[in-house]
Amino acid sequence: MSHMAEESGSPGQRRDSIKTTVGNMAGQRRRQQAVSVGKERRDAVVRAKRLCRVDFNDEDGNMVDTDVAMDDDKASLEDQIVHIVEELKSAASFTGKGSFQKKMEVLRRLRRLLSQTSMPPVETAVQAGVVPILVQCLSFGSANEQLLEAAWCLTNIATGDVDQTRALLPALPLLISHLGEKSSIPVAEQCAWALGNVAGEGEEFRDILLAQGALPPLARLLLSNKGSTSRTAAWALSNLIKGPKPKAAAELIKMSGIPEAIVRHMQKGDEELATEVAWVVVYLTALSEMHSGLLIEAGLLPPLVGRLASSDQLSLLTPVLRSIGNLVAGDNRKTDAVLAAGNDIPGSVVGAVIKCLESQHRTLKKEAAWALSNIAAGTLVHKQLIFSSGAVSSLLHLLVTATFDIRKEVAYVLGNLCVATVEETGESMTILEHLTVLVNRRCLPGFINLIKSPDIEAAKLGLQFLELVMRSLPNDQGPKLVEKEDGIAAMELFQFHENEEIRNMANGLVDKYFGESYGIEEEY
Repeated sequence: MSHMAEESGSPGQRRDSIKTTVGNMAGQRRRQQAVSVGKERRDAVVRAKRLCRVDFNDEDGNMVDTDVAMDDDKASLEDQIVHIVEELKSAASFTGKGSFQKKMEVLRRLRRLLSQTSMPPVETAVQAGVVPILVQCLSFGSANEQLLEAAWCLTNIATGDVDQTRALLPALPLLISHLGEKSSIPVAEQCAWALGNVAGEGEEFRDILLAQGALPPLARLLLSNKGSTSRTAAWALSNLIKGPKPKAAAELIKMSGIPEAIVRHMQKGDEELATEVAWVVVYLTALSEMHSGLLIEAGLLPPLVGRLASSDQLSLLTPVLRSIGNLVAGDNRKTDAVLAAGNDIPGSVVGAVIKCLESQHRTLKKEAAWALSNIAAGTLVHKQLIFSSGAVSSLLHLLVTATFDIRKEVAYVLGNLCVATVEETGESMTILEHLTVLVNRRCLPGFINLIKSPDIEAAKLGLQFLELVMRSLPNDQGPKLVEKEDGIAAMELFQFHENEEIRNMANGLVDKYFGESYGIEEEY
């Protein structure tokens, strides 16, 4: 997934003043990380597309289970689809007595066939020509029952691949129109669900939906106090505003009542509603300082931090942590505001993040480490808060034992804890107390392992930390400790590396600290 371009004066540039230490990449990473929860990232927690398989009343008012015992044989199911699409075509063209009842009966059977398995025969239905008939069923003036059945069928067809989703393009204007105030709530919700699936297919489809005006009516549905309506709208909106283009998210947050509705849902909604709204918050807090400031002014922080402290659901904690990570990657005043919002919860915000860092969920570990790295890239007070919180033991453990992506995030936290920016001059300084403790607790092997990795960013981070150690520890302890941990061999791996920057960095460190004069004085 491509990343947003940096905006002038954006939070993505906020900590570039640290030039020669571990923290020098903290700022530029912010925007990348904030928007990386695209379709592929979110799939780890929840599918970007969702099949509608809810129970539904039949024509006699009896509940019908969409998982009814039907023939699961794929060929048989496809044959049934082809047959029923032909029936629907015939029913749609029939205008005699009982025509509506006949069409509704066929629509229900089609909907059940498209709902009964996790992988419905979408391609077969599309090739059989079902979409034009369903579009016809969405025409203005149609009965709500017919609109609902047709929208439900289109919802599940939109769970297909890109070509099958593209076949739904003729239906989009009507689906968007039925989001309006004159539509019944069930019909509007189902149309929002279908549009959310289309938006989940990718940037091309998001652009089409935005051009056709899908954003305002979906935003209006988010204002609803009805849980299922606002939940479906939030999910569809999160699919619609994600991606590298910030325009849709920027428009959404400026719409009347939206920041307040987001805060209300985060505060009072159940966990499912809060989860969907939190994903919307993820994309909104990835915008500029001004946009995230609108959410803070509306009162977002207390319920957001409260959810972090009180929930144990991975699906909710993931977007909440990411949103907090975005906010603390802004200016230091926003970090202060986030930390202050946690004064009334047990263990503070940092304590709640550490709880996630120590969880068994890999996703939470990485999100927690990223959030801590942003706090640690702030003021001296922020760094001291983390250092004294008990997080260091967990971080050092993860630096050695975790998967590579988590180890890299943890390395940023530890590195940022050891450097600070002098406000008057903008120059960097070493926090020797923190660095000494970490080195004494054997963090060096973890950073040296990063240098040996094929990941250039991680290797550069490891080299920066070794430079910090060798430059900062008194009595020339640094080079000796690096040599003891086989750091020279790790740096020499880049002697002929194709990446000029990292090659020069590694060779420069070896020449500077382990040149011809290294060890002579000690031998003498």
